[in-house]
Amino acid sequence: MSELEEYQTYIIHLDHSQKPESFITHESWHHSILNSLSPADEAEMLLYSYNHVMHGFSARLTPSHLSELEKSPAHLATYPETFGKLFTTHTPKFLGLQHNSGIWPVASYGEGVIIGILDTGIWPESESFSDSGMPSIPQRWNGKCENGTIFSSSDCNRKLIGAQSFSKGIKAAGLKISKTYDFDSPRDFDGHGTHTSSTAAGNQVLGVSHFGYARGTARGIAPGAHVAMYKVLWARDTDASAASDVLAGMDQAIADGVDIMSLSIGFDQTPYFKDVIAIASLSAIEKGIFVVCAAGNAGARNSIINGAPWITTVGAGTIDRSFTATVTLENDSDFEGISYFPQSIYITNASLYYGKGNISKAVCNHKALDSNEVAGRVVLCDYSRKFDIDEQLREVNRSGAFAGIILSNTSYLFPDDFVIPSVILHTDSGTKVREYATREKGAKIKSMRFLITKLGTKPAPQVAFFSSRGLNPISPSVLKPDILAPGVDVLAAVTPNVPFITIGNYDLVSDYELDSGTSMATPHVAGVAALLKAVHWEWSPAAIRSAIMTTAYSIDNTGSILKDETTGLPATPLDFGAGHIDPNKAMDPGLIYDMDFQDYIEFLCGLRYNQNQMKAVIRRHHWNCSKQHTDLNYPSFIATFTNETMKSFSRNVKNVGDPDSVYHANLEFPTGMRITIEPSTLTFTQKYQKQNFILSVEIGIKAPRVIYGFLKWIDQHNHTVSSPIVAIKT
Repeated sequence: MSELEEYQTYIIHLDHSQKPESFITHESWHHSILNSLSPADEAEMLLYSYNHVMHGFSARLTPSHLSELEKSPAHLATYPETFGKLFTTHTPKFLGLQHNSGIWPVASYGEGVIIGILDTGIWPESESFSDSGMPSIPQRWNGKCENGTIFSSSDCNRKLIGAQSFSKGIKAAGLKISKTYDFDSPRDFDGHGTHTSSTAAGNQVLGVSHFGYARGTARGIAPGAHVAMYKVLWARDTDASAASDVLAGMDQAIADGVDIMSLSIGFDQTPYFKDVIAIASLSAIEKGIFVVCAAGNAGARNSIINGAPWITTVGAGTIDRSFTATVTLENDSDFEGISYFPQSIYITNASLYYGKGNISKAVCNHKALDSNEVAGRVVLCDYSRKFDIDEQLREVNRSGAFAGIILSNTSYLFPDDFVIPSVILHTDSGTKVREYATREKGAKIKSMRFLITKLGTKPAPQVAFFSSRGLNPISPSVLKPDILAPGVDVLAAVTPNVPFITIGNYDLVSDYELDSGTSMATPHVAGVAALLKAVHWEWSPAAIRSAIMTTAYSIDNTGSILKDETTGLPATPLDFGAGHIDPNKAMDPGLIYDMDFQDYIEFLCGLRYNQNQMKAVIRRHHWNCSKQHTDLNYPSFIATFTNETMKSFSRNVKNVGDPDSVYHANLEFPTGMRITIEPSTLTFTQKYQKQNFILSVEIGIKAPRVIYGFLKWIDQHNHTVSSPIVAIKT
């Protein structure tokens, strides 16, 4: 050994079956291994022996020691020591939120705003809900924290100011609350409600997890806001029973005095007079409460849920962060792919297996791999249209392989599928690995390194493959979703009582995990709405939504229109609505498209609801339908064409920017579509002044089925007020 070699700490994963019987304990075996490397230093080298999280040890080793140790047949993997660093969930940074500028400091991080979350409950011990540095509870707050199973009113504080549960509906239906998979109290079991709550308003937390992708700092979008949890979903629920509980929870939230109501749940598409969320949210809107809901995870056309025009409906987008692993072949060819294996490990000098000549083995079909052939080796699984990646990963794990390399073009990956060290390589590069494995008899992997976090991934954002798309079949005259927000690989608090993944014989738990869904995108918008509310207390829910929509962006970080993650092709406003949320710009939108309760009454009249149906939605016995129409003063435009070739829209905008402002209309539209506007200039001489305009859309005979453009009002004060305009031929 060279005198210049330095000691570093490594975690060594060993095959415990290789332990000689002469050693009574694993620790004595570990001492023996280190003694064989350096008898003089052995006592100082060993740090810990592991018998439960893994079989192995951590030790201070030189490169020479490590090289010698890795030659042992008992060696499985080397995990270089890693250290925590400040590392956010990244979505606040991706959204442009900064401590020293923009909406965060102006809004005091949402101080004084109360966000009501309707979900699966909350885990109050999470550091995300610490009230350190939080102001006192607003005097207007009427809510409470109830006692229940493993939950006490003392679990609440200045951050978590309310926690109640609603289960009479499921109990009345004869469905008992599971004692194994839930708590009969506001306490969360599966982690979903805790995750959404911490995303919307969680406090900054350092060192959130021991696992690779969840190490560092987690922070909610409005960390200064208060949180109230309304548990309305249970381990045993049905639409009917849950609907009554959801309605009760929303009713209580309104009575308690929440400012923002966030629901990452929904029911099947149904007319608004049968939709409990639509009905309850309209009541909330009437009280000035901003309601934000998930668009759904169906990923298909016409699959939008929670699409009532008074609800802000949120789709999910990707962010510019990815989790990767690297592969180096023995011929020194390097490859990088996607991996969520949650431990930082380093594999060296492993044999590569590929089932050439046997299609079933080559694609890692269920029970196709022979354990005698693949045990302790890295298995290459070829691209398959018949089998999902999770099925291939399960087969690699079942067979006793050491690690896996999967060839695929898909990005539909979920962290809890990675129960074994594995990497997904795109087929473009993966074919080179396959060619090497086919050509070389003794094919070997020189190294595999897990887990690497990369920022600046392109293209981003994209519309997540699972995010539900428009049209909204219940009211196709309103473009939905309204907005796109981060909803893929969102890191936030969860319940530490449920393992998030099983690796080998061990269940891994964490206080923070990655999750994806429009249910993750929704609390981002709730948090932004809380920030806007803190800056503009006088704004109506429609004004807040307008500010969010008209300042959104539709160009990704490659300078192209947002793409559809499913196809890699350009998306449309039917996928992303007005675009991706931009909190800092939303603080100063320039103009807003405002609406009040009467506007929604007239919209419902335009749907031709009868008296009983109207009463069900608006909860009134008398109303005025003199202006019934379905063309609301919405910040977006959608026209459905049958035989006609032109449609017009009337809009009213309010100046909330500089008193003396002149806005000029900039119209963007492709061949086959023509947009005109009258007037094309709007002149304002004072704040809160209103102006009207009429926009007309024409399409050509040869226009595609879906075609779209944009209206952008631009003034001399750097405001751009953008609205998508969609035309659909039926």
